[in-house]
Amino acid sequence: MNGGDEVVAAPVDPPQPLEWKFSQVFGERTAGEEVQEVDIISAIEFDKTGDHLATGDRGGRVVLFERTDTKDHGGSRRDLERLDYTIGRHPEFRYKTEFQSHEPEFDYLKSLEIEEKINKIRWCQMANGALFLLSTNDKTIKFWKVQEKKIKKISDMNLDSSKAVGNCSVASSSNSLSPRPYLANGGCPDRSYSSLSNELSFPPGGIPSLRLPMVVVASHETSLVARCRRVYAHAHDYHINSISNNSDGETFISADDLRINLWNLEISNQSFNIVDVKPANMEDLTEVITSAEFHPSHCNMLGYSSSKGSIRLIDLRQSALCDSHAKLFEEPEPPGTRSFFTEIIASISDIKFGKDGRYILSRDYMTLKLWDINMDSGPVSTFQVHEYLRPKLCDLYENDSIFDKFECCLSGDGLRVATGSYSNLFRVFGSSPGSTEATTLEASKNPMRRQVQTPSRPSRSLSSSLTRVVRRGAESPGVDANGNSFDFTTKLLHLAWHPSEKSIACAAANSLYMYYA
Repeated sequence: MNGGDEVVAAPVDPPQPLEWKFSQVFGERTAGEEVQEVDIISAIEFDKTGDHLATGDRGGRVVLFERTDTKDHGGSRRDLERLDYTIGRHPEFRYKTEFQSHEPEFDYLKSLEIEEKINKIRWCQMANGALFLLSTNDKTIKFWKVQEKKIKKISDMNLDSSKAVGNCSVASSSNSLSPRPYLANGGCPDRSYSSLSNELSFPPGGIPSLRLPMVVVASHETSLVARCRRVYAHAHDYHINSISNNSDGETFISADDLRINLWNLEISNQSFNIVDVKPANMEDLTEVITSAEFHPSHCNMLGYSSSKGSIRLIDLRQSALCDSHAKLFEEPEPPGTRSFFTEIIASISDIKFGKDGRYILSRDYMTLKLWDINMDSGPVSTFQVHEYLRPKLCDLYENDSIFDKFECCLSGDGLRVATGSYSNLFRVFGSSPGSTEATTLEASKNPMRRQVQTPSRPSRSLSSSLTRVVRRGAESPGVDANGNSFDFTTKLLHLAWHPSEKSIACAAANSLYMYYA
């Protein structure tokens, strides 16, 4: 090859669309069964290994599940991967334990009820075989330790029952039924020393044989104990919408509508305010914080989203109070498209960093957007989640559905993104360049029931002619891809992607559904 020849990389074909299959369901409803409000799932989170899954509900409970399919192969999962051994089965989980994380409270100063609903759960680093996690409701964050405790089960004690009656050291030979007084040390006051010595059988030579009590343990039963290690309270005037662990393993943030606080896991009575968007006059308030998350590997960086549809990246090394951002990500509004609903549907309800920290996924009411942190001119890709609802925005505003906060998630390999919709549907999109994958799935035992694969046409971005922006998933207005009518009362707000497998867990009311591809 000559020195001047250019090396042109061969185009990489996007991965094929996945075919999703039902794996498991926990808490499945029978037909016609009414769902209790307290049982509705309000948070889902896998730990970093993917071996544990936690859910929180509106009743303040946290339920833990553990993976079972990797335990049958002998050796740790890391050892199997090192041996290039492929596990041919999909992730399977079983119920592990549950505990009451939060109780309903009342703020007497503000005459305000604080409900017990779990808003977010975040796993912390494991230590000495114990699980650690943070859970929060609107006002209070708690740090939990869940550990197996061994309980001894006694099968036998070698005491001679004929010589151990009541509190007296030797059995009485009297036939009297009247109660007899005993001394505190077990002696009997009305008996002479001579009568006692007659009852004790001394062997020839003089010293009585002592029988030492021994406990025979049949088994060690293990029981899971959840203990609240710390409570982080009284630091937020407004409702907490996010908590996020730092990669340093020592600190975490909590965010409400106007402030973000930085905590040390070991110190519960002090936090540092690092972002404050509260204006001097509350009448001047134009936007609020909606979600916040630490960068997965840079402990000095975090991102937060706002109700105006923007994402700010801040660097904690710049100043103690990060009022100025390092980067701002927002998409310019196309001219002539503004309406009464524009600002409402632009509000970002959730943001997530990709595993490598290069991309940020954001969810607003109508779309998913993928942002490259090195390019702040506009999103790399935009995915239409339920475009057919645009003509119904007036109805959605009337019944408050337009304010629903849908979560989003990325696959561990970064090739796909997912989010929820109404009628217990969720969407999976291929995020790699050239991918046309746009799958609609239903949270039921037949996830592909509503699926119609429609090829999606990429369109060029208005904001940047340099970057191809993909807009996918648009359907005909008024109905879904199959012409089914929509139920706004059944909404799939919470879902999580397994960190290393093609597996998704999602919540439909009080039921936890799991799927694999």
